[in-house]
Amino acid sequence: MGKTKIFVVEDDALYSRMLRHKLSLDPEFEVDVFHDGKSFLKKIDERPSVITLDHTLPDISGLELLKKIRKDYPSIPVVVLSAQEDVNIALEMLKAGAYDYIIKDNTAMDKLWHIVHQANEKSTLQNEVELLSSEISTKYNFQKYIKGSSAPMQRVFTLLEKTTKTNITVSVYGQTGTGKEVVAKAIHFNSDRFKKPLVAINVAAIPKELIESELFGYEKGAFTGADSAKPGKFEEANTGTLFLDEIGEMDLNMQAKLLRVLQEREVCRLGSNKLIPIDVRIIIATHRDLLDEVKAGNFREDLYYRLMGLRIDLPTLRERDNDIILLAKTFAVEFCKENGIPKKDFSSAALDKLMKYNYPGNVRELKSIAEIAVVMSEGNQIQADDIQFNHRHMVEDFLQEELTLEEYNTRIIKWYLQRYNNNVLKVADKLDVGKSTIYRMMKEGKI
Repeated sequence: MGKTKIFVVEDDALYSRMLRHKLSLDPEFEVDVFHDGKSFLKKIDERPSVITLDHTLPDISGLELLKKIRKDYPSIPVVVLSAQEDVNIALEMLKAGAYDYIIKDNTAMDKLWHIVHQANEKSTLQNEVELLSSEISTKYNFQKYIKGSSAPMQRVFTLLEKTTKTNITVSVYGQTGTGKEVVAKAIHFNSDRFKKPLVAINVAAIPKELIESELFGYEKGAFTGADSAKPGKFEEANTGTLFLDEIGEMDLNMQAKLLRVLQEREVCRLGSNKLIPIDVRIIIATHRDLLDEVKAGNFREDLYYRLMGLRIDLPTLRERDNDIILLAKTFAVEFCKENGIPKKDFSSAALDKLMKYNYPGNVRELKSIAEIAVVMSEGNQIQADDIQFNHRHMVEDFLQEELTLEEYNTRIIKWYLQRYNNNVLKVADKLDVGKSTIYRMMKEGKI
C-alpha cells in the first residue's frame, strides 16, 4: 500500500516547513505543501486523504477555498488553521464544513498531529465502507465496525443484517454508553444509502426552543438573529439517513410537528410557507422505554407506532462477558496509535480487574478507563494498579452542590476542555454534544 497523502495549504514559509516536519514524523504520511490556493487547486484531483488549510491566503480566502473543496470533494476532511482566535470565524468555518478549527498557538502542532490522524482514520474507514458496499457480492460485516463476539452481540448482528434489506425505520434501545450511535452508523453505511448523507442530532442536547429550527431549518429574518437562511437536519439528510438520538427527550409539542413531517414526508422552514419534499430513512435511539413513556403521557402513541419499526436492544457491557477484554485491548491499541505511543498490552491481573467492574457507563466508560490506563502505565504492559475506576462517591460529591442542570453541563464541558487542551472536536466526541454547542457557550461567555 502507498503512503497517505496529506496536503498542507499555508502561505507562511516558516510555518509550512514546521507543519511539513511535524506531519512527516509519521512515516506513513507523504506531505505536499502549497503556498497559495491556485497551486493547490491544480493538484486537488490527486485526492489527498486530509487537507490542512490556512484561514488567510494571498490569492483566495480560506473560507472560499473550503467551500470549493466541500463542493467538489465532500469526503476529504479539511482542518483549518488560523492565527485569529475568533469564535465567529470558527463557527463560520465549521458551518462551511471544516473537520476542525485550530488556533495557531504553541499547542497547535500537537493538536494538528492528533486531529490529522483522527481525520485520516475516519476518511480511510469511510472509503473502506464505500468500497465494501459497492461490491456486488458483499456480505454485510457489521463486526468490522462493532466489536463483540458475545452471544448478546451475535443477536444484535443478526438484527442488523435485517436492516439492510429495506429502508425500515430502526429504533435502537440501550443504556447510555452502549454504542447506539455506532450502530446507527453501521446501519447507514451498510444500506443502499451509504453514499448519501448520514446526519445525526442529539435531541437532549438541543434546547427545546431551538429544536424546531434545527430539524426543519429557517429562512432569513424568521426570528431575531436569523441573518441568513439555514436548511434543517431533514434537508441535510435528504436521500440519506437521519439519526435522532435520545428521541425520548423531545417535548409533546415538537412530537406533533415531527409526526406531521414523517406522515407527509415534507418539511417547511420557519418563516416560510414553502413545502420541501424529503426522502429520509429514520433511525432513532433512546435509553428510555418509549412504550412506558406513552403510558405515562410523555410520548405520543401515534408517533411511537410511526417510529417503532425494527427494534434493536443493545446489551449492557456487564452482559457481554469477554467482550470487555476485546474492547479494552482495542481501545488501548487505538489510543497508542493516535498518540504515537508504543503498543501496550494488559497484564493478566489488569484484565481480571477489568472483568470484575460493573461499568455503569458501559462501553464509553471502558474506553475512558483503557485510555487512562495507557497513560498511567510504565513500560509496555498495563498493570492492575494502572486501572482506575470512577467510583460512586465521586459522583455523589459532585452532586452535593445542587447546581442547575445547565450549571452542571457547563462545569463538565469546562473540565473536559481543560483535560484535552481545549480540543473542541475531541470534547464534543467524548461528551456526545455538537461542536457548535461548545462554541456557542464560548461565545456567550459561559466557558
